[in-house]
Amino acid sequence: MLPKLIAVSIAGGILCLDRIVLQAMVSRPIVAAPVIGSILGDAYTGLIAGAFIELLWIDRLPIGTYLPPNDTVVSIVLTAASIESAHLIGGPSRELLVLSLLGTVPLGILAQRLELWLGRGNEKLAAAAVSEAPRGDVRSVSRRHLFAILRSYLLWVVLIFASLAAVIPALAWLSPRLGTPITRGLTLLYGFLPLLGAAVALNTISVRGVIPVFCAAFLCASVIIGLLRSG
Repeated sequence: MLPKLIAVSIAGGILCLDRIVLQAMVSRPIVAAPVIGSILGDAYTGLIAGAFIELLWIDRLPIGTYLPPNDTVVSIVLTAASIESAHLIGGPSRELLVLSLLGTVPLGILAQRLELWLGRGNEKLAAAAVSEAPRGDVRSVSRRHLFAILRSYLLWVVLIFASLAAVIPALAWLSPRLGTPITRGLTLLYGFLPLLGAAVALNTISVRGVIPVFCAAFLCASVIIGLLRSG
């Protein structure tokens, strides 16, 4: 399992960099989670996990100085934890996915605080780079840029690896010990989460042009799920 956790952490760190470097939207949960699922051989679980997180936090946009919870880290850890803990207990289940979701959502708040800390550090690096620019010290400015990227990448890699190392054994130990009432509650919650996500998504329809985007997203997700199931 260790090589898989390392691979997920390395790939997850790259996906998280998209939030501040590339900004090509590959850090969105609906993209990041299936990528992690594909690495672990279960893209379907990644698609479901990514869809859950994408819908639940789709109204939290980074507008102005507001920085939303880090849904990228949550989707990565949720997907990997669900898949790997399922291997340990003998197979995936809807209840395990919901339990993983409940256990990993708080990571979004922790990662949000770390992202704010990185932002303050980057502001200092940017100020230093600006002060060095008039002197024509290109190498020093480049080093500061590269240091900011490397620091962010290593932080996300360590956070993802440490989270998986803690969450996977906890899920594998807890899941078989849940009583019937709790298991039934998790099953009901699995059916309720899409409704909750749809309600959150509908709350954003006041934004112009959002309805076609949602229609296309739901259509693509339905088609992909159908293809995966038939395969």
